[in-house]
Amino acid sequence: MTPRRRTNDGSRRAGLQVDAETRDAMLTVERGMEVLRAFRSERMALSNAELVRRTGLPKATVSRLTSTFMQLDFLRHVPGGRQFEIGTGPLSIGTAFLEASPMVQMATPFMQALADKLNVSVALAIGNRLEMLYIAYCTGRRIATLRLGVGSLLPMGVTAIGRAFLWALPPAEQKQRIAALRRSAGAQGDAMERGIREGFAELDGGGTCFAVGGYQRDAYGIALPVRVGRERIVMALSCGAVAVEPHLPAARKRIVPELKKAAPLFEKLMADVEGWP
Repeated sequence: MTPRRRTNDGSRRAGLQVDAETRDAMLTVERGMEVLRAFRSERMALSNAELVRRTGLPKATVSRLTSTFMQLDFLRHVPGGRQFEIGTGPLSIGTAFLEASPMVQMATPFMQALADKLNVSVALAIGNRLEMLYIAYCTGRRIATLRLGVGSLLPMGVTAIGRAFLWALPPAEQKQRIAALRRSAGAQGDAMERGIREGFAELDGGGTCFAVGGYQRDAYGIALPVRVGRERIVMALSCGAVAVEPHLPAARKRIVPELKKAAPLFEKLMADVEGWP
């Protein structure tokens, strides 16, 4: 039997031979996850046609999956329309995850203290294919919400938290991810890679990187990589908020020293955590 191995984004690959029935079941689950991932962090409602465009799946497959997810409360219709939005089903799974994860339980008080101190949002994320998955998220009590939370998916190539994660990857994996990001970006591939390289230069020179408007207009993020737990899992930690452009230099000056000071303390706090999020 081939031992199971785990990729850096947390997925398991069994390397076992499976029968046709099992392969079909796995394919159905994979396609279902693609539909749910299509909703991403902007939380906009999507039609079946828009889901087909985002996932590349056949129309009949998408229609069958959205119907099933409706019955399971994973999706619901927007009032008065035929578009779908995320339902309550994933929220219950997320709550169970939060209650069961020692990593998240340990990280959250530390992150909340930093969020309150700087009056920003603080996120801990791990790579998920070509996006960043928020596994912990806290906001300062006085901050305007960024409409994000645990389970949000942000684009990896255009956000500070994604670029910080990419920078910390082993060279071979980093190269593969950047190539995949370029392909997915199509005509914008060159611009995306330039942004990634600019982020890498910032990280080389000062230990953090900065991005604005990567996923929400006027939202900025300042991020750096962290290695979490006994397995030294590569993740990224970021501070962010919504601010008009004249305030951004002051925000960087205020946040960067505190974030750089917090990162080694966070890694020390999380050093003995076992397992993956």
